[in-house]
Amino acid sequence: MKKIRDLGSLPADAFDKFKDKSLKQLFKLLDKANRELKRYSHVNKKALDQFVSHSEEKEKLLKRKEELDKAHQAIIDLMNALDHQKYEAITLTFKQVSKNFQDIFKRLVPEGRAELVMHKGKKDANASDDEDDVPTGGPSMPLPDVERFTGVGIRVSFTGDSADMRDMNQLSGGQKSLVALTLIFAIQKCDPAPFYLFDEIDAALDAQYRVAVADMIRDLKSEAQFITTTFRPELLESAEKYYGVKFRNKVSHIECVTKEEALDFVEDDQTHG
Repeated sequence: MKKIRDLGSLPADAFDKFKDKSLKQLFKLLDKANRELKRYSHVNKKALDQFVSHSEEKEKLLKRKEELDKAHQAIIDLMNALDHQKYEAITLTFKQVSKNFQDIFKRLVPEGRAELVMHKGKKDANASDDEDDVPTGGPSMPLPDVERFTGVGIRVSFTGDSADMRDMNQLSGGQKSLVALTLIFAIQKCDPAPFYLFDEIDAALDAQYRVAVADMIRDLKSEAQFITTTFRPELLESAEKYYGVKFRNKVSHIECVTKEEALDFVEDDQTHG
């Protein structure tokens, strides 16, 4: 009776369902039920507790994922903002240097023409090829990937003819020197350095360009100090201090000299050169 009570209350139809069964049939049904129950002999009795525990852990992980997703998006937004600032800095600096480059080259070579060109790497197949090289002064464009910037090209013409625009590798040694000085002066106007050390920058220049470079240095010397070495008289005309370097007994000697002594020195060097 105790075992029957342990079963609890039975459904109302339980008695009617088996009242017509013989004892043999009931034992057979009981045996079948016992065999069915044996299939569940290894039931995990902690399954409910584990389910609750794992459900709580799942909720914690979902919240953590949400936090990480927000942090990830914040990092992406920051990177985009930094890329935007980097792009703006690159394009603004490039435009300033390019304008200075054009103006200074025009001053050094009155009949000439020059431009800086921003080079960019390859882009998507669907993108236009016209945007690979972007000259200054062009229309504003959507913000591209800053990693596509690969360098800066230079095109100049010493005659002013747009059909005669040349790259650096097509110029003579003196022309390359003049273009390099133009670029240095253009950068100096954007981001001045306290002093510049020039070693025989006029060696390959024609006389007219040496005069133009000397005039440029004279105009800029109030903003920075220029230290130059030269064997030409043009740079001496705008200098404020002169030093002579002589080599005696296998030792270099330097001494302050006058402008006249400096001019005599370079003229003597040219005479015996």
